[in-house]
Amino acid sequence: MKLILAIAKTHLVSKIKQTTIAALGVTFGIGSYITLVSFMTGLNDMLDDLVLNQTPHIHIFNEIEPSKDQPVDLYSEFENSLNIVSSIKPKQTQKKIHNAVPILQLLNKDKNVRGAIPQVKTQIFYIAGPIELGGNITGIDIRREMELFEFKNYLVEGSAEALENTDSGIILGSGIAEKLSLKKNDRVQVTTSTGKLFPLKVVGIYQSGIADLDNVQSFATIKTVQRIMGEPENYITDINVKLYDISKALPMAQTVEQQFNVKAVDINTANAQFETGTSIRNLITYAVSITLLIVAGFGIYNILNMLIYEKMKDIAILKATGFSGRDVQLIFMCQALIIGIVGGLIGLLLGFVLSSIIDNIPFETQALPTITTYPINYRIWHYYIGIIFALFSTFFAGYLPSIRAKKIDPVEIIRGQ
Repeated sequence: MKLILAIAKTHLVSKIKQTTIAALGVTFGIGSYITLVSFMTGLNDMLDDLVLNQTPHIHIFNEIEPSKDQPVDLYSEFENSLNIVSSIKPKQTQKKIHNAVPILQLLNKDKNVRGAIPQVKTQIFYIAGPIELGGNITGIDIRREMELFEFKNYLVEGSAEALENTDSGIILGSGIAEKLSLKKNDRVQVTTSTGKLFPLKVVGIYQSGIADLDNVQSFATIKTVQRIMGEPENYITDINVKLYDISKALPMAQTVEQQFNVKAVDINTANAQFETGTSIRNLITYAVSITLLIVAGFGIYNILNMLIYEKMKDIAILKATGFSGRDVQLIFMCQALIIGIVGGLIGLLLGFVLSSIIDNIPFETQALPTITTYPINYRIWHYYIGIIFALFSTFFAGYLPSIRAKKIDPVEIIRGQ
């Protein structure tokens, strides 16, 4: 084997130009794959996080809907009839979740739950001078929101801690702040449907990247919103749940609905179109990546095939001096694997360097205030796939031509020469 490797090395060095071209074919194929897949998966992750970071895995609330059982169903004489009731009105129910505190305690004890946090939501009007805008305000537990939903990453002005430390503070959506010409430390008045005014201090500006949300949404502490609504401390309208495993969201949501008689929506049901878009983007990413690798593999095969044709005389001499067909095949297989290892490793380095360059290119957009450069994903298994394919492709690119070399008759080659 030592002699075979020495001969393979001699062949590669003596034809350094062809060797370099073959190695560069592997290098650019793997380098292009690493760069493309790192950038495209990084972009997909950024778009996914834009939604997933702000969306609970399970959203629990009370939904206003008509009663399932109408008065006519209570009469026995109509039980075998087809009862049609028109203009059904919603039943009078409270928006708050009944026994919200015990439900929260039970959910937080579940081993599948990363965290369950309360919210209080209501519709309000923002008033600044003569301008009045309709919108929503959400009372949140700011520390848990930062822990579970990365709330801090969406603040373009001010700090999340200021909301907790400021009595009657509010974090405005960027669209509201722009329309009302408000900035940090300014004052804004809010009013509910009852008409009572509440002055609040702006402690931060929130920008989610979703314009429709930023134009209406604001945040305050739970106690502040409860005070605005005139409700007690146990008044909770929503519970957001984060799980360790997102695949368990649907069965757990169904269990919660049946157990607590509330509406529970899992993330896949709430974002069905988003899931479809993510699947299609991932499919395109890997389809293009595999195409790049296959094209690189054919290039390697053509180069090694031509290399064998140029080495016909050397093959004849080797066989004439006692080397078997299997030895000759191993020589060319070793050449292919050496090209694959060297070209693959350099390709990984090239892909990493190009990814790093892209990662440092400025990328600024108002829709994504926390993103400053193009997103790159440095997942290690992309590099494993790259080097494995480099060895796999060069193995077969060398194996097929080496079968031809194994069958060469040295007498015919020497007679021709």
